[in-house]
Amino acid sequence: MRRKLAAGNWKMHGTGADLAEVAALIAALPAQGAGPEVLICPPATLIHRMAQAAGGRIAIGGQDCHAEPAGAHTGDISAAMLAEAGASHVILGHSERRADHGESDAQIAAKARAAVAAGLVPVICLGETAAERDAGETLAVIDRQARGAIPDGLPAGRLVVAYEPVWAIGSGRTPTPDQIAEVHAHLRAHLAGRLGPGAQAVRLLYGGSVKPGNAAAIFALREVDGALVGGASLKAAEFGAIIAALAAA
Repeated sequence: MRRKLAAGNWKMHGTGADLAEVAALIAALPAQGAGPEVLICPPATLIHRMAQAAGGRIAIGGQDCHAEPAGAHTGDISAAMLAEAGASHVILGHSERRADHGESDAQIAAKARAAVAAGLVPVICLGETAAERDAGETLAVIDRQARGAIPDGLPAGRLVVAYEPVWAIGSGRTPTPDQIAEVHAHLRAHLAGRLGPGAQAVRLLYGGSVKPGNAAAIFALREVDGALVGGASLKAAEFGAIIAALAAA
């Protein structure tokens, strides 16, 4: 059985004062080891402090890493640096990175290999734009991104894939349950074709305007192993309600 995962992407939000939200979230979680795995990916400035505050109760991740272990890459951070700071996971290929920084699938795959080499679990994001959805190209886009961004040879049990339709992120809109289920089933089949039985170990998350009000319906779908949550992960009450919905699914 795949352990469910509730992952929070804080994006460019959060300072030291916001560690109080993490403390409140941890205080409300069930006993250690029970329920879904919980992951928060804060800005890099908070990773070390958040990992210390979490005390192993929740996992901490980065929001990106460079493909190289070191070098003349001003402003970048390596996978090994994230691991040393206390991260166990790293988000790669988020649509905001693709759009804002022009990241290609090949670059994302290189980062994923670097993450695994440093002992991190890559959370690789895929998703179509509104224009691609309207043109009926969603599954073709998912196939192309998965082939390009998920390198062969990654250990399946240490791989997380998040489906995040670009048009749903931060918009308040979500795909229909049938649309989410279709993409997740397609992703599982794609991975099975590449990984064989090992594909069953890969956790598939849905992301894009996940809120307490719609979480239960999303988590009831087959092949949805959890969520990558944006804005709702910033507040303990909201993220806690999503985690509770995942635990009950």
